[in-house]
Amino acid sequence: MIYRRGIKRAVMFVVVGTAAAAVLGLVVMSLWNWLAPALFGGKMITFWQGLGILVLSRILFGGFFRRHNSGGRARIIDRWERMTPEEREKFRTGMRRGCGVRGPAQGDVQA
Repeated sequence: MIYRRGIKRAVMFVVVGTAAAAVLGLVVMSLWNWLAPALFGGKMITFWQGLGILVLSRILFGGFFRRHNSGGRARIIDRWERMTPEEREKFRTGMRRGCGVRGPAQGDVQA
């Protein structure tokens, strides 16, 4: 039973991935053929060339999909909760200074 579910998921992944690639390739081709000839005097491209541009941009610039790091936020929250009030205030002060926000200097009187 588990084996069949894995096969189903794999088939769905391939089908959805192929459909997404086809749609994105068509979008790239359409945008190129709409903009490049008018703006730069470029030639029109085919679907396969649009898909190639999409793959090339993925290789050069990365990321069709965001890689979520769900453990990072939980780790930060956990560290914050383990801090003492003094450590939290020291952290806040350091963050304000690092971000260019300055509180009153020591010895200054607030109005």
